[in-house]
Amino acid sequence: MNEVFLKRIEQMLGAQQTQQYVQTLSQPVYRGLRVNTLKIGVDQLRRQLDLPLTPSPFAPEGLIAASSCPPLGNTIEHRQGLFYLQEPSASSAVTVLDPQPGEWVLDLCAAPGGKSTQIAARLNHEGYLISNEIDPDRARILLSNCERLGVGEATLTCASPDQVCQAVCGWMDKVLVDAPCSGEGMFKKEDQALQDWSVEHVHACARRQRKILDCAYHALKQEGILVYSTCTYSREENEEVIASFLADHPDMELLDCAVDFGRPGVELAGFDSSRVRRIWPMDGGEGHFIARLRRLSANPAAAKKTLPERPVPAEFSAFLEDQLTEIPPLYKRMCGDQAYIQRHPFFELKKIRVLRQGIQVGELMKNRLEPHQHFYTAALLDGVRRHQISLDSKQLQCFLKGEALNLSAERGYVCLAFQSYPVGFGKSDGQQIKNKYPKGLRLR
Repeated sequence: MNEVFLKRIEQMLGAQQTQQYVQTLSQPVYRGLRVNTLKIGVDQLRRQLDLPLTPSPFAPEGLIAASSCPPLGNTIEHRQGLFYLQEPSASSAVTVLDPQPGEWVLDLCAAPGGKSTQIAARLNHEGYLISNEIDPDRARILLSNCERLGVGEATLTCASPDQVCQAVCGWMDKVLVDAPCSGEGMFKKEDQALQDWSVEHVHACARRQRKILDCAYHALKQEGILVYSTCTYSREENEEVIASFLADHPDMELLDCAVDFGRPGVELAGFDSSRVRRIWPMDGGEGHFIARLRRLSANPAAAKKTLPERPVPAEFSAFLEDQLTEIPPLYKRMCGDQAYIQRHPFFELKKIRVLRQGIQVGELMKNRLEPHQHFYTAALLDGVRRHQISLDSKQLQCFLKGEALNLSAERGYVCLAFQSYPVGFGKSDGQQIKNKYPKGLRLR
């Protein structure tokens, strides 16, 4: 272990607790999952998995896996988007943010998507989520996870924090900045995080975090809530970042996090450390810092351009009528050959790269609509799909491998489900179902 790093930890914790911290480094990494309540309840998933899982103190939808618990990433429930694998304390920031149905929420540094999908579940198809990631490769991972968990009432973007926050200036009830950091809480999990650590890196992260917070400030409405979080321990990236931000923005108020997990922050002159929360490994998680702030000043909102409704191709409407027993109130939009739906009117974000807005229904080609996997994973449509076929365990394994299924079904596209939860889709000719499960997801 880096001696400079340990000396810094001792300055914050003292000798006795630093020794306790060092002891945690040889213990197994905390493992957990967060139930996707867009699709399933907590108790129901626990019964279905039937594994040694206990409630997490950091979120009511969080569960902690015992060390004896087998790997969960290849379970069918994970593939169905019924849960998200997440280190337990990582769910704490959204608990403090406390998104409510009907609110507009921005997740500014969103990949890989754990907190975005948690926010979406809390919004429960009401209100709206804008989820942004600046790095294109990580943005694709964000998109994949949001799709798997069935998030639909959201716009996913790939842009700089400055670009996004200027575009949505004054729109947001709540903003989450889960900032890129030195990752000191990840040392047990990721050897590279320890190898990359240096005091210089800590200071560089702190400068970047301040810039991101300055961007986030512009997105907030008056009385809007900003939550800042990291998975690192350094005072420079946590208490000092918030103190500096407050000094430059006197119209921002530091609020109490109003939770009973973790412990108060590290003491800092002129800063109320009792209002922020730190989670150390001794507290049941790998490490997190959380601060909650409120904007007191007015913030004239940027113009929100709602895109006009336009007629869509007959094949688009016919596909929805064929696939759904009832069509919820939805807005439909074509973007090139791609078809999308969502409950909220579509809107324009100028000069912002939008990866997806709403549910991607499919692609119009040769006078027909070829559906997309997202249409069959979207939680909003659970319970109203017309052509849903239940697979047994053997059929499921064949489907996950990309094999055709010898099943009689009505001709056309069918939703394939296991234990009532969709897995994907296929196309039936009446006697056999051609497999349409995405190749990148198939079992090898």
